[in-house]
Amino acid sequence: MNTTVLTPVIHVVDDEAPFRRSLLFLLESVGWQAVGHESGEAFLAAAPVFPPGGGCLVLDIRMPRLSGPQLQRRLQAAASPFPIIFMTGHGDVELAVQAMKDGAVDFLPKPFKDQLFLDTVERAVQLSLERYAASRRHQEAAQCLARLSAREREVARLLALGQANKEVARQLGISENTVHVHRQHVMEKTGTGSAAELARLILRADPAGLD
Repeated sequence: MNTTVLTPVIHVVDDEAPFRRSLLFLLESVGWQAVGHESGEAFLAAAPVFPPGGGCLVLDIRMPRLSGPQLQRRLQAAASPFPIIFMTGHGDVELAVQAMKDGAVDFLPKPFKDQLFLDTVERAVQLSLERYAASRRHQEAAQCLARLSAREREVARLLALGQANKEVARQLGISENTVHVHRQHVMEKTGTGSAAELARLILRADPAGLD
């Protein structure tokens, strides 16, 4: 049996070449794929896709031109799936705390121990896989619901809220028989077998979908 091993990809963004190379060597020594970038601009230009094996971005907080937090904000605006670990120098703790409030996984004051660094990266990789899986579930649920007509979506929402066919008919001003037909179409198109399954599907597509 052919089993494909999915290797995490770690991107290191630091303008100090010797330090960047040392981190790349360390990451590769434990079997991960590591890619170095000399600046935030270089990372954006490379535009790496999210790897199936997960990954993260290890980012220096202070760099010329585009700083770490500035790159973080750009990536957030683009809905980047890469979790961020910041590396900080002396006196950058306040910046790092703010970066964590803005969604960074952690920050590591330089110099840091190799094992602490590897453990933090491992945690970020696992988080990236969880986020990626959640994103895929969201996309699949949204695509599934997109198969419904506008009226079927209305019926689906009310059924997911636990309303009986009679109540749905009254709310929408249609016959109970029409609701029954719509209900059958909704279940067939979404592959669901109950109102509870339908509710879970709607919430995966939109956490506020039943509000």
